[in-house]
Amino acid sequence: MSSINAASPVGGPNWRPNAAATGQDQAEGKVNFGKVVNNAINQVNKHQNASEVAVQHLLTGKSQDILPVVAAVAKADLSFKLLMGVRNKVIEAYKQTMNMQV
Repeated sequence: MSSINAASPVGGPNWRPNAAATGQDQAEGKVNFGKVVNNAINQVNKHQNASEVAVQHLLTGKSQDILPVVAAVAKADLSFKLLMGVRNKVIEAYKQTMNMQV
């Protein structure tokens, strides 16, 4: 990902992912697919946990404002749907590769 436009909710035009987030090896400049997937799953898990905590705080009365709760739930939902879409594309690519004739 070379750049992200200013309308993106992830970051501004100068946002660059660090090497740990992309799974990139500093010495060789190679991308480790396993690390990228693991980092993505961890991020989705963090969003899900934050959403759960926000809902619990609202239900127990620790928080009275519903807007941050709705935002946290929406963020968790969107990140999970994105992860599932990527998973489905990877599975589809794997199936197509397995069906290729040699």
